[in-house]
Amino acid sequence: MSILSQSLEFPLTPETLNSLNQELRELTPEEILAWAVERIPGLYQTTAFGLTGLVAIDMLSKITTSPPPLIFLDTLYHFSETYDLVEEVKRKYDTPLHVYKPHNCENVHDFERLHGEKLWERNEDLYDYLIKVEPARRAYEEHNVKAVITGRRASQGADRASLQPLEVDSTGLIKINPLFAWNFHLVEWHVDFYEVPKNKLLGQGYRSIGDWHSTSKVKEGGDERSGRWAGREKTECGLHRDLKVMKANAGLDAATPVVSVGA
Repeated sequence: MSILSQSLEFPLTPETLNSLNQELRELTPEEILAWAVERIPGLYQTTAFGLTGLVAIDMLSKITTSPPPLIFLDTLYHFSETYDLVEEVKRKYDTPLHVYKPHNCENVHDFERLHGEKLWERNEDLYDYLIKVEPARRAYEEHNVKAVITGRRASQGADRASLQPLEVDSTGLIKINPLFAWNFHLVEWHVDFYEVPKNKLLGQGYRSIGDWHSTSKVKEGGDERSGRWAGREKTECGLHRDLKVMKANAGLDAATPVVSVGA
């Protein structure tokens, strides 16, 4: 009997995770998503409304009438075009959306009053923790999130090159990467063919879009994510990095609260 058709016991053991990935690697993104919706409890989708995440949203809308709710981490420094896209997605898809901002902040003024200007230049790890990790963990705790669908792909390279369809991070959070095996052109094809809303900046030379201060246009023939943190060794935001290392680099005490979702 296929392990995909069996009831799962949580937390997943390394052996179970390996067996699941062996079978999930043979499935289409739609099949991976359908399996996750049926078998994984506490399932949500974290998204910054990048192209791959948008494809997952579109696929889920065709798979189920009750798609996993979306969690959008509003860093307060997104492009205005990204905020416009959020509203467009809300109009097109009937998917619940939860928006989380940095703690005690409603806007950039609030954030810079608490942490100063251009924190990303002074302490990038602390910035990532405050705008991404803490809001995400707050969302996971408040909504009892056990698993998230991500928009990461192996073709994006760097830390993602060996990406598997299913992961469990150091806090016990399950991550489902349904489009792990797709390249940028397949993602772009799906968006265009199914008329999925997309960020208008993609028509202006951008390919991977994050905060305005760390996103630049990609040169002709350049890597898809080369416009993110250009000129720096950094390739990932705080959500997909080792939490203990990031907190140490940020100067945070090891006891700084982080919700464990695997309990």
